[in-house]
This record gives sequence, structure tokens and C-alpha cells, in this order.
Amino acid sequence: MDLMTLAGLALGAGAVWYVLSTGGILGILFNANAAVLVFGGVIGATLITYPWRLIKKLPRCVSFIFFTPRFLSNEDIIEVFESIAKKARKDGISQGLLDEIPPDNFFQRAIGLLIDGFESDFIKETLYNEISYFKKRHNQISDIFKSMGAYAPIFGLLGTLIGVVQVLRNLSDPASMGVSMAIAITTTFYGIFSTNFLFLPTAGKLSVLTDTEALTKQLIVEGTISLQKGEIPSVVRKRLQAFLADSDKASKK
Repeated sequence: MDLMTLAGLALGAGAVWYVLSTGGILGILFNANAAVLVFGGVIGATLITYPWRLIKKLPRCVSFIFFTPRFLSNEDIIEVFESIAKKARKDGISQGLLDEIPPDNFFQRAIGLLIDGFESDFIKETLYNEISYFKKRHNQISDIFKSMGAYAPIFGLLGTLIGVVQVLRNLSDPASMGVSMAIAITTTFYGIFSTNFLFLPTAGKLSVLTDTEALTKQLIVEGTISLQKGEIPSVVRKRLQAFLADSDKASKK
């Protein structure tokens, strides 16, 4: 369970609840018509925008912000490559190297290319192309949540316009005006709240997870190339540590 996600949800929801309850308007903002307009509109627009092959992945991807996938740690990867380098210097590049690898499909494919004797340029191009496709697939999912974050305020504004029109049509009926104003206010609230508290944070979290996994895969590529060049274990470690340091500097620019 991702404690940061839980802490963020608790803090954000608690802050909104506190302000609404102390202002005495907590009950007013629970409006079924406003919720149907905003969330129904957002879902409908999303279904129009994206194909079903992407939409059906959303529930599983949302679960990632609560249950973060386990990635190989960078230090573990470096230690594995150092161990493989020692074995390769002793026994050469052989099928036995696969026994040293954690159960990771990308890692196994990378070492498989090395064992098959491909040149470093081919290995690097093949694996980096796979990383590029991986990032593109994952970014499509985060783009869906970004789109939902863009749609929600617009449907909130639409609800406000509908509420204002209803108010103007019922100026002679104060009771009806109250209901109409409630819709106008709550749709705006739902649109802004869902964008900034649900959709955009989810997109951001998924993007961070994608970047983290992509960096892990890039580290595996660099380690594989280092093995292909026949570098000694200490050089393999230093090369991968330098790669991580350069990646960290690049991310801060």
C-alpha cells in the first residue's frame, strides 16, 4: 500500500471537509444532479476520445497509485551485473548467465541478446526501442486522466450555466431558485475538485511510475552493453553508478 497516496487523500479530503463543515455548507454540496452532469459528462467525453483497448486498462492502472508495483532496485541491478561480470570473466558468456538474473522479462531478454552474440549497437537499439514503446503505451494511460482533468471543469461550467438559466426562468419562485443555484454551485465544485484532487494527481503518479520503470530498464541496457564489451566487474559497477548520477542530474534540469 502506498502510504503517500493515502496520506495525500486523507489530508486533501480532510481539509476540504473541514472548510465546508465549518462554513455550514457541507450538506449543500452533495447534489446528485450535479454529480451526474459532471462525472457522467467526463466519462462520456472520455469514451468518445479514447478506444476501448485503453479504457479497459484504467481500473488496473488506478490500482497502481495505491499498490505501487515492485521494481528491481537500482543497487540490486548493479550487484547482479557485477556478479554476472565475475562469472562471465571466469566461464565466458554462456546460457548459465540466465541463472543469475531476477525474474524480470526485460532483464532476461537483454541477457538473452547478449548470450546470442549480438553486437552492442543492435542490443542497444533493440532494447531502447522496447523502452520507447513501453513509455508510449504507459503515457497513453496517463493522458486519459489528463484529458479527464481537462473535461471536468468544463462540465462544471456547463452545470453553472444550466443553473443560471434555471434561476432566470424561475425568478418568481424562490424555492426553485434555491435548487437551481445549488446545481450551479455544486457542479463547479465537483469539476474543480475532481480535476485537482483526482484526475491530475492520478496522471502525475502514473507518469512518475513510468519514468521510474523506464530508468530501471535503461540501467539494465547499460549493464548489458558493459558486459558485451567485456568490462571487469569494478568497471561495470562504476559505469552503472555514473549512469544513475547523470540521469539524476538530467532530471533536475
